[in-house]
Amino acid sequence: MEKKKVPKRLQGKVAIVTASTQGIGFGIVERLGLEGASVVVSSRKQRNVDEAVEKLKAQGIDAFGIVCHVSNAQHRQILVQKTVQRYGKIDIVVCNAAVNPSTDPILSTQESALDKLWEVNVKSSILLLQDMAPHLEKGSSVIFITSIAAFQPQVPTAMYGVTKTALLGLTKALAAEMGPDTRVNAVAPGVVPTHFASFITRNSEVRRANEEKTLLNRLGTTDDMAAATAFLASDDASYITGETLVVAGGMPSRL
Repeated sequence: MEKKKVPKRLQGKVAIVTASTQGIGFGIVERLGLEGASVVVSSRKQRNVDEAVEKLKAQGIDAFGIVCHVSNAQHRQILVQKTVQRYGKIDIVVCNAAVNPSTDPILSTQESALDKLWEVNVKSSILLLQDMAPHLEKGSSVIFITSIAAFQPQVPTAMYGVTKTALLGLTKALAAEMGPDTRVNAVAPGVVPTHFASFITRNSEVRRANEEKTLLNRLGTTDDMAAATAFLASDDASYITGETLVVAGGMPSRL
């Protein structure tokens, strides 16, 4: 499929995207690269990182890959160090890593699963930004990938949804703390058919039910999420901070 023409709003920028070798993360890192940013790809497996970097380079994107399990302190530090060694700065950070280890109701969820949900989906982003903060340029942008589920967490992913609700609050709090030099926003995707959401999209009835919840009568695409993220990262959004941009085809979104 031919890529639509994208603006070149991010030339000279350096962007780090966590969990960016497939799905929404890859869509975002690809779009940022096509807009001119130098991009740092990361995920847990070296092979996935290498494959993603090759795909990006084939499109003329300046891409660099680093293995990073976001809940590993040493991995986070290496991600920051290697990026700064190579590019000298960080302009854009997209926190996309998330797990959903349990489909149990909240009151039946094992403590180990609760810990993992909190650690990967919320805490790791805070710790990563603590490492990155000294290297963020004036005019930099941080973007959290939350979810439509943040607004109305539902079984079977209710606790996952609650961690995404936490990111809405984190966006507000960090926008105040990191301003005026760094803007902090979030993108809340609706249902996007990716490997991560396969349990929703492989069943045609469930898929149809989700399409009908939207006003546009379709599921989202990784390109939809990438376009919204690139907008928030760009100077077109220079007066936007502390906000969550819901990209969900009109699905209800209210706490």
